[in-house]
Amino acid sequence: MTPAPGDADDPFVSAVKPLVDAMGGEMLPPGQAGPDDVVLSWEGADVVAVRLPQLAESLDHILAAMERERGRPLAELDRKAKQEVVRVLEARGAFSVRHGVETVATALGVSRFTVYNYLNRERQG
Repeated sequence: MTPAPGDADDPFVSAVKPLVDAMGGEMLPPGQAGPDDVVLSWEGADVVAVRLPQLAESLDHILAAMERERGRPLAELDRKAKQEVVRVLEARGAFSVRHGVETVATALGVSRFTVYNYLNRERQG
């Protein structure tokens, strides 16, 4: 029996789920898709809809994932590790998000000025 569209047992849904989770998105049945959702099709049939988070929510999701990876709050990292976090976040476009610098500074337990210094250091590096 073929899984129903949007069914979690569908191999396509299982394949894209880690990506959607990493982005902080939500998977929905295609019939529940809103105008801003992305409907994914496979072999001519709509399989699942993906609701992407707002950019600011994505940044929060990325910061939380970085904390989980490191096993502690980002504010507890040493200076070199914080600079590496800023480098990774810049590569991911975190600072194009409105209030991105402020959000990252708060997560790192540093001032906005410090984040800008880390960014300038990386760009000159």
